[in-house]
Amino acid sequence: MARLIAPSLLAADFGRLQQEIDAVVNKSEADMLHMDVMDGLFVPNFSIGIPVVEAARKYCTKPLDVHLMIVKPERYLEAFHSAGASFLTVHLEASKHLNRTIQEIKRLGMKAGVSLNPHTTVSLLEEIITELDLVLIMSVNPGFGGQRFIPSSLDKIKKLRKLIDETGSHALIEVDGGIDEINAGMIFEAGADILVAGTSVFRSSDPVKAILQLKNAGL
Repeated sequence: MARLIAPSLLAADFGRLQQEIDAVVNKSEADMLHMDVMDGLFVPNFSIGIPVVEAARKYCTKPLDVHLMIVKPERYLEAFHSAGASFLTVHLEASKHLNRTIQEIKRLGMKAGVSLNPHTTVSLLEEIITELDLVLIMSVNPGFGGQRFIPSSLDKIKKLRKLIDETGSHALIEVDGGIDEINAGMIFEAGADILVAGTSVFRSSDPVKAILQLKNAGL
């Protein structure tokens, strides 16, 4: 399995956006830049929108991993594609016609992902898992950075890995929330491919070193 790291822009200094992306993503062993889009409805917080994704695309030399925490995400698929998203992830809980949404994301030329909130069971992905490029497991309740990792997420990751292996799906497992050098090894061991890290990377005194520590955790 891959050991990929996606620094989360949510924890960056937005007053120094270009410098932060260059130092933490472009000049490190990071594999992509994770971007959380929140509408204040699906989650109780607002964050970035399409203009910030467009700006990040200009500055970032690596893929943009865009996570839509918004209601009716199908309204904005083309807009985020135009803004430069490489991966586009929608929430199972927010998309009424999930299969249609996934097919449209792929038609536009992006990798298609589905995210699950902590209370949502992996079994709900059984009918669509082979269509997905990525599954994002939320290991905190979405909306705010700096939260603690929910320990039961490890069992959820294991269940998802089993489902992917049994169905022959090629979906990557991404995990977001409360990830640091202490738990990263356990999360990779449970079956994750991509770790999203915000506070533990952008707020580190040495983000480049922090990313390497996450990649090599538990080895």
